[in-house]
This record gives sequence, C-alpha cells and structure tokens, in this order.
Amino acid sequence: MKFVIQVVSEASVTVDKKQVGAITKGFLVLIGIGKEDTRETADKMVEKMLKLRIFEDENGKTNLSLADVGGSLLLVSQFTLYADCRHGNRPSFTNAGGAKESEELYQYIIEKCRDKGVLTEKGIFGADMKVSLINEGPFTIVMDSEEMGY
Repeated sequence: MKFVIQVVSEASVTVDKKQVGAITKGFLVLIGIGKEDTRETADKMVEKMLKLRIFEDENGKTNLSLADVGGSLLLVSQFTLYADCRHGNRPSFTNAGGAKESEELYQYIIEKCRDKGVLTEKGIFGADMKVSLINEGPFTIVMDSEEMGY
C-alpha cells in the first residue's frame, strides 16, 4: 500500500465538472493499493498517517499532527502509484490490486479515518478525477507499506 501525503491549505476533487470532495487545512492523500494488501496493512498505514507530526508549531518546528491542528483528509484512489517503469517505456501495473479488492480496501480506509473522528472527504474510485490542491511547503511524504515492514 502506498500513501502520497501532501500537506495542503486546500484541496478538491471534481468528477464530470462536479466537485465531489473538498477540504481546507489537512492532507490530500493519494492511495495506491497493491495486490498483497490487507485490512491489517490499511490499519497500520492509517494509524501512522494520523500520527505524523508534520504541521508546524508556534516555533516553526514540525511537531503537530493532523488532530493537533484540527485538519481534514481528502482521500483519492490512484492505482498508478503501482506503475513499474523498469522495462520499456510503457508502465506495467501488475502489482496493483484488483479493482474489486482495491475498492473495498479504499472504502475501508475512508471508514477507518472517519471512525477516528477525522473529517474525511473522498474522490470516486475508478473515476476520471480532476484533483486541485495548494500544497503547503511544499510538504509531501511517501509512505510505502513494504518499505515500512507492514
């Protein structure tokens, strides 16, 4: 599982010229689900993401979490995070999870975040989405469950 976490002052997702999700201060998270990922993996990734202390405190140090600043989440599925570009010029997506399983895990992640009390907006799984954001910093972190031993 891969999360690309971007600290934003605002972000939104539009599908067919209709806004389907929007937040102000918080994280825009692009979520890639691999074929080996499970709910256990999702639980660990969500816990880690929500505890990241990457917002600045009054001294300009990154000491505050999403909860500390009253931030929100905008979660967007993005299977292309599993692109394998090692061979040729056309990426392979064989390591990405299947559509049905990935959508179930994506929905599970959304509910897990909401259950933790975080205002959570979302894109539409599998849709052609237009994502807009103002990245603060810019501050972007890539979390990869495989690299983290999950």
